[in-house]
Amino acid sequence: MTCKPRLALIHATRVAIDPIETAAQRLWPEAETITILEEGLSTDRQKDSDLSLELWDRIIGLTRYAEDIRADAILFTCSAFGRAIEDAAEGAKVPVLKPNEAMFSEALAIGPRVAMIYTFAPAAKGMEDEFRDAAKALGSNAKLTSFCCDGALAAKRLGDDAKHDTLIAETAASIVDADVILLAQFSMADAAGLARQKTAIPILSSPDSAILAIKHRVHSQEKDVAC
Repeated sequence: MTCKPRLALIHATRVAIDPIETAAQRLWPEAETITILEEGLSTDRQKDSDLSLELWDRIIGLTRYAEDIRADAILFTCSAFGRAIEDAAEGAKVPVLKPNEAMFSEALAIGPRVAMIYTFAPAAKGMEDEFRDAAKALGSNAKLTSFCCDGALAAKRLGDDAKHDTLIAETAASIVDADVILLAQFSMADAAGLARQKTAIPILSSPDSAILAIKHRVHSQEKDVAC
């Protein structure tokens, strides 16, 4: 590579920005990160039980915009748009990663009993479908059980990080008969430390897994980075 790789981070909520930027600085410091925030995605996704065609088109449009600003890789950080991101990835010229792709792979390597805590309800079904697809692709019989942590996201948006983290840790402590626990949203990453104090079950969060995976994809492409 002749210069810094450019990673476009596409967010649907601002609470996801800090966790992934922190992970990028720690795990891929040579990359240049570009933040693209489109909060309307999150607001509009909450209004519909299914992913609308209009939102689908906006995901594809954001992918094209990231390519237009010379991104060498694109990482979406919101979990509620999985199918649309897959579609965008198929037509993209650079690697495009869904938020939880890498974390799911790690979880499946740990064990078949997987628990997932989520704070954004519209994301749950799509993530469950993605997990089943990932398990099927790997020939795994893993089962996913989801737990909604009510009130955590609202607390996070109000700036009450302590309440957000405590609620997630309490949910993690209540989970039994699981080989691994997943924190579904990027915005939940900061709660991982406290949650790990409350349970002996391994806990995975998306940002670290995602950065390492997208870094690997970029470095596996034998081409120069556009400056």
